[in-house]
Amino acid sequence: MSAEIFARDPLDPEIRRFVAALARAWAEYPAVESLPVVEKRRIAEIVRTPWRQGGPGMATTRETSLPTRHGPIRARIHRPAAGPEAQPALVYLHGGGWTMFSLDTHDRIMREFAARAAATVVGIDYALSPEVKFPHALEQVVDAVRELREGASDFGLDATRLAIGGDSAGANLSVATSLVLRDIGASQWLRGMLLIYGCYTPEISDAAASGFGAEGNLLTAAEMETFWVNYLERTSESLNPLASPMRADLAGLPPAFLVCAQCDVLAEQSIAFAAKLRAAGVPADLVEYAGATHSFLEAVSISELADRAIADGAAWLSRLFE
Repeated sequence: MSAEIFARDPLDPEIRRFVAALARAWAEYPAVESLPVVEKRRIAEIVRTPWRQGGPGMATTRETSLPTRHGPIRARIHRPAAGPEAQPALVYLHGGGWTMFSLDTHDRIMREFAARAAATVVGIDYALSPEVKFPHALEQVVDAVRELREGASDFGLDATRLAIGGDSAGANLSVATSLVLRDIGASQWLRGMLLIYGCYTPEISDAAASGFGAEGNLLTAAEMETFWVNYLERTSESLNPLASPMRADLAGLPPAFLVCAQCDVLAEQSIAFAAKLRAAGVPADLVEYAGATHSFLEAVSISELADRAIADGAAWLSRLFE
C-alpha cells in the first residue's frame, strides 16, 4: 500500500493488517461464492485459526452438554479463577451470520472477557443455518440459558449474576433471547446484554451498502443479505421482532453495552439500536471505535483498538456484576 493510499485509509493501521491477513488467507482457496456452505465453514475455521490462539489461560475449561427442546447442544465453560465459590457468568453467542464460525473461532474472545471481567464465560454451540431456520437457534439459546440458571450450582455459577452477549448474529440472538425471557416473565434472569457490532434488521441504508458494505470490505451488504436468506424460512419473517429486534418493543430489557465498529456496514444499526433502547427506558452505553471494522475484536493479538474494546466491555461487565 502506497503512503498516499495509506494516508486516506479509514481503517486503523493494525486493523488493516488484520483485514489484509484474512484476505491473503482466503485467497489460497477458491472463490467463496462458488463453495457449498459446509466447505466455506471448513475454510473459515482454518483462516481464523491464528486469531484464536494465545491469550489468557483459564483455571479450568470444560465442555458440557445442555438439554434443549431441539436436543442437546454443546457448551464450553471458561472459568478464569479456581475455587468453590459461585461466579458471575456471561453467556456468549458467536457471530458468523447464523451460518458460520464456532466456539473455536471465538475461543480467544471468550477467554479474554473471562479473564478481564473475572467472570465465567459460557459459549453456546447453537445450530447453524441454512440447515436449521429461525427460530431454531433462538429456542436453543433460550433453553440453554434456562438450564444454566436452574442448574447454576452444578456449573459453579451465581444464578443471580448472569449476562448474555455476542457479536454480529450473536448480538441479534442475545437481544432476541432477552425479549423472550421478558415476555415469559423471566426478565430478571439476565442482568445485561453485551452487544458487539450486532445486526438487528435486514434493512441496510444505501449509504452503508455503498460505503463500508461494498465489495472489498470485511463484511459486505451482499453477504448480509445471504445470511438473512439462510436464517429465515421466508422473507416475511423479517417482520418478526424476535428475528429483527429493531422492530421490537424494547421496554423492560436489561441494560446494554454496545461495541460499534466505525468502518462496518452494520455501524448504523448499533447506533440506531442504542437510541431505541434509550427511548424505551433501557440503560444503553455505546462506544464507537474509530478505524475499526466488523470482527475487529478477533485482532486483539495485534490491535490496541481491539484490546481497548474488550477491556471496555469487560469493565462494563464487572460493574454489572458488582
